[in-house]
Amino acid sequence: MTATDTVASPSLSTHELTIRFGGHVAVNQVSADFYPGTLTVIVGPNGAGKTTYFNLISGQLAATTGTVRLFGNDITRLGAAKRTRLGIGRAFQLTNLFPNLTVLENVRLAVQSRAGIGMNMFSLWSAHTGLLDRAEHFLERVALMDRRASTVAALSHGDKRKLEVAILLALEPKILMFDEPTAGMSVDEVPVVLELIHQVKVERNLTILLVEHKMDVVRSLADRIIVLHNGQLVADGEPAAVIASPIVQEAYLGTGATADV
Repeated sequence: MTATDTVASPSLSTHELTIRFGGHVAVNQVSADFYPGTLTVIVGPNGAGKTTYFNLISGQLAATTGTVRLFGNDITRLGAAKRTRLGIGRAFQLTNLFPNLTVLENVRLAVQSRAGIGMNMFSLWSAHTGLLDRAEHFLERVALMDRRASTVAALSHGDKRKLEVAILLALEPKILMFDEPTAGMSVDEVPVVLELIHQVKVERNLTILLVEHKMDVVRSLADRIIVLHNGQLVADGEPAAVIASPIVQEAYLGTGATADV
């Protein structure tokens, strides 16, 4: 049973979402509904419009036509900051790390912001020990407690990615968007992040969108796959059916398809 069987209304929707850059249509009338408790992987070749579609949802780009709705409310004309406050969280491209601060300080700033205290990193934290404990909780979730006192600049690429996940979780969004979350990670680091994303979906019943190229990641996480090609949605459904469809086999898989979508 899928989320659409049990949830009356989608948490996030796009309707005929379109953006043009001059004469080029990068995303062309893409309509899709996304539901709590469902992880949707968006796939397609380079230039298919995946990241542009993400940018339209998160507010980094303004749509030429079409709409974006969050829990039924039209947010199409809102900017990225307002969409973040309403509950759309995007990892790896919108998250800004402070390289000269420690790992713990980066996460506690996110916790502080979520609590409505403000972004003053020099505030008296002894008065907010509960928030500090909360920051450490998110570091534990991503297996970074042993690096809590390290500066971000000293982290490996994989650890920076895990820190970005911790910051995103600390902001407690209702919609989670991950753009190739395992890119640049070592073989040992990948399972930690994949398990974390899976746990978040199950435990918090969140709506998760994920752009990914690695087939093993897609198979392990996806409840649903959307395929974009030349800015258009060409396939949408359960993973096995989408992967086996002729259009995906021909356009995205081909020979040696076990590695990529």
